[in-house]
Amino acid sequence: MRHRKAVLKLNRTPSHRKAMFRNMVTSLFKYERIQTTGAKAKELRRWADHLITLAKRGDLHARRQALAIVREKDVVHNLFEHAAERYGSVSGGYTRIVKLGQRPGDAAPVSLVELIYDRDTKKKKARRKKTKADAAPKKDVAADKPAINEEKKKSAKPKGDKTKSAAKAPSKKKTAGDEKEEKPVKKAAAKKTTAAKDKPAPTDKEDKPKKKAKAAAPKEEAADTKKKKASAKKAEKDDK
Repeated sequence: MRHRKAVLKLNRTPSHRKAMFRNMVTSLFKYERIQTTGAKAKELRRWADHLITLAKRGDLHARRQALAIVREKDVVHNLFEHAAERYGSVSGGYTRIVKLGQRPGDAAPVSLVELIYDRDTKKKKARRKKTKADAAPKKDVAADKPAINEEKKKSAKPKGDKTKSAAKAPSKKKTAGDEKEEKPVKKAAAKKTTAAKDKPAPTDKEDKPKKKAKAAAPKEEAADTKKKKASAKKAEKDDK
């Protein structure tokens, strides 16, 4: 009976089994997904989870423990650099196993083992949205309502004011006597406008003789002054 024996032997010796899983874990963290049989995939998940917990711890002792399992130093370095960002807020479920069917030849069930990064990124995005929503100032709807109600009250006039305004406003109705007085005034104004329209506009021909007469008047005055001066000179000569 296999009670309390969780380790899968996989028909291999302990040294062979350990070397095989060390190679598989190294290639998993190097390429982020590998294809293997279903039994090996389930056991590989335990090794990967153990290494990710060491990387999350991040101290020197954890790094040395990881180097004892993983065969390449670059893979360990990348794992410890990005483990806190990818798996910092998650306490498990770092890998995913997808069944691909049966292998041709021996009909062994084949599975795909891959690392999961989506869960952490989605949580970070949700946290960022929450922080932005909390940082943005919320409008006080309850505080705005009384102000709106006051504006509505001011804009709406009470019924009593309508009667007062009607009493104060002068009546627009005109009596018969007022209409009779306005009619002759309107007729006189209409006659003036028609008379102004009927007057002919002054033409250019009528303006020309007026201009000529105005130009000839100063010439005649100059001639008269010359004659007067000449007659005055003759009179002075005769007196001498």
